[in-house]
Amino acid sequence: MRRHVLATAALIPTLFWTAPAPAEPLIYGLQVEQAERRFDDGSDLYAWDFDALVGTDELKLIWRSEAEYLTEGSRFEKLENQLRLQTPISTFFDAVVGVRLDTPRGEDRAYGVIGVKGLAPQWFELDADLYVGETSFVRIEAEYEGLITNRITLTPSLELDTPLGDDADLGVGAFAPILEVGARLSYDLLDRAVAPYIGVHYERRFGETADLTRAEGEQRDNLFFVVGTKMLF
Repeated sequence: MRRHVLATAALIPTLFWTAPAPAEPLIYGLQVEQAERRFDDGSDLYAWDFDALVGTDELKLIWRSEAEYLTEGSRFEKLENQLRLQTPISTFFDAVVGVRLDTPRGEDRAYGVIGVKGLAPQWFELDADLYVGETSFVRIEAEYEGLITNRITLTPSLELDTPLGDDADLGVGAFAPILEVGARLSYDLLDRAVAPYIGVHYERRFGETADLTRAEGEQRDNLFFVVGTKMLF
């Protein structure tokens, strides 16, 4: 009897001991959504939009960069860089917090960022961010990849920037948004790693933002033909 008791006692630590969970694998990569040249009747420009990430499925650090570089005058029309932390909050959505630095006309601007990113119904990729700074604003981005064949994809996209205050230096008025819509037809050359594309890109300013744009001698809307490449590493 004593032998059985000792054997049972020896098993107790085994019953309560569990192997440590394996560490989550480190993931990293670069996703270039846009690396393109835009052409219109007035002036041409180069544009890029990419995310570089490192982390795990539970927490990622992302460097996001967006820019527009005018060939006329050799200057940046827009240059945004963000550092974002992203973590899951549901099956299809992640929460995002971070900081953003802009180097537009005039002084540099810094913002805090809070938002969500994920897949909406019908598999639309959705970003909704609040940028808090000297002039805060809300940005909503939506994109959908529609497969035409195994290699040809049509990607419509939409971006809506809504300022929450007036800012003459940035040329925006409160609740007078800037809308960007586009459609890009890409061909998959290397298993989604490299996909050249052609397409169109349209920008339109509304309300006081449009008035400020016209006061500077610029058009309130622009339509571009684009040629570029998507990359994924």
